[in-house]
Order: sequence, then structure tokens, then C-alpha cells
Amino acid sequence: TISPRITATRDAARVTTRPKLRIVLRADSGFAREELMAWCEQNAVDYLFGLARNVRLARHIAAELEQARAESSLTSRPARRFKYFLWSTRKSWGRRRRVVAKAEWTQGEANPRFVVTSLDAEARPAQSLYEDLYCARGEMENRIKECQLDLFADRTSAATTRANQLRLWFASMAYVLVRALRRIGLANTRLARASCATIRRKLFKIGARVSVSVRRIRLAMNSACPFQREWALTYARLSAAAI
Repeated sequence: TISPRITATRDAARVTTRPKLRIVLRADSGFAREELMAWCEQNAVDYLFGLARNVRLARHIAAELEQARAESSLTSRPARRFKYFLWSTRKSWGRRRRVVAKAEWTQGEANPRFVVTSLDAEARPAQSLYEDLYCARGEMENRIKECQLDLFADRTSAATTRANQLRLWFASMAYVLVRALRRIGLANTRLARASCATIRRKLFKIGARVSVSVRRIRLAMNSACPFQREWALTYARLSAAAI
């Protein structure tokens, strides 16, 4: 089994040859390892990796956690504080690194969270870095799941790794195209927030009569098609965008 952090290092290395491309790696605590973080720092790649909580990390936010507990007891609602500090493991890391901590008190108990990052603390407040950048990882995983379930990116049963990789590329390219169709063609329609599966069923998998002549190809849709307005509007918008 290949370590995921080694795989991530190899994948990131393939695109660092593009000098104008900024890369930010965002992952859970399984990737917060010296090998990957040191490589990122040496190759101008930023990162945000989760950190597994421990007693030493918790000591850094003891005061903030107490403040959150006091606020929560008064309001009966979750309370949180955020903080930057420098920290290192005792043995596995080669140097101290910046950590952003969330000291949260919710449902009558502490819920601390930690993220190690290479991003500049002066450029973004700790709360924004955690909530806007790191927590967006969850939304990213939702989009990956959408690609897997709606566009069949999980169909990797071919006999070779290369064939499965090609299948995954096709599914990924299909997702990019469907997302562009939704953003450009379906804006301000009832399908503006539709999933890939809904778009596939409502706009792609519909019956039509195809007539081919020397000069043109005609599509005749059923007059009872419930999404004919969206189909025509999407076609017009995509045609205009392509000019």
C-alpha cells in the first residue's frame, strides 16, 4: 500500500513546473507529516492539514477554551475562539510550524480542532483561515461524491490501473463540463442548483427525433417536455458563450 502523503507529493510535483500556478494542499491529519510538509515548503506549495488533538496542543488554548465555556454557559449556545501559535511535535517534525486552533464549547463539552498551515498569519485572521479555507474541504468532498455517484467516477473495475485512471479522467472532465453548463446555461433557472444527476436526467436523457440533412442537424423534442424552456435557454447561452 502506498502512503497517501507520498502519492500527494508525487501528484503535486507534476504541476509545480508551472511557475504562475499557485497550489494549496488541503487535507486531513493523515497528511500532516514531515516529508510532505517539508516538500511543500521547499517547492513554494502552501498547505492546510488537520492535526490530531493531543494534550500538548490543548494546553495552548486552555484560556480560550475556558472563555468559550463561560460564554456558552451564559448563552446556551455553542461558543468558539480562534488562535494562532507555533508548535512542533517532539520528534517527527523538523521544525516548528504555524497552527491555527479552534477552541469550541458545544453541547456541554469541549470540541477543540487544530490545523497546521504554511499560510501567512498576517494575510488572514485565524477564524477565516479555519472556517473559510480549511472547512471548505467538506464541500470539496461533497463535489467529489457528486462526481462519483452522478457521473460514475467510481466505476474503476478495469483490469489495469491505466484504464481505470482513464475512466476517472473522463468522469472528471464530464463533471467540469456539467458544472460549466450549470453555471453558464442554467443560471437563474429552476435547475440553477441542480445536481449532476438531475441535469443528466432532465436535460441529457430525453427523447427527441433527430433529422440529418446536408446542411444541418435538427432535433425535434416532444411538445410536452417539461424542461424544454431550460433546454432551449441553455443551448442559446452556451452558443453565445462559444462565440
